[in-house]
Amino acid sequence: MSRRSRRRPLDAGLPVPKRPYRDSVIVYGVFAVIIVVVAYATGGNLLRGLVFATGFFLLATGWNWWKFRSKLEEERRRR
Repeated sequence: MSRRSRRRPLDAGLPVPKRPYRDSVIVYGVFAVIIVVVAYATGGNLLRGLVFATGFFLLATGWNWWKFRSKLEEERRRR
């Protein structure tokens, strides 16, 4: 048996937050702002930073919402 297969998933047993969708928007929104600030502070292309930050925000938020929705549906099925 491989070492990887014996590990528990990172979210094993953790409860779903009270407001998972709102919380994920706030967290990933802050990360997107940090990306833009770093691009500006380092003298990088600001437009490119904005595009990257927007893409990051949309992908990360969408992925997180999908995972939370799957977890909530799984919890409903167990009840």
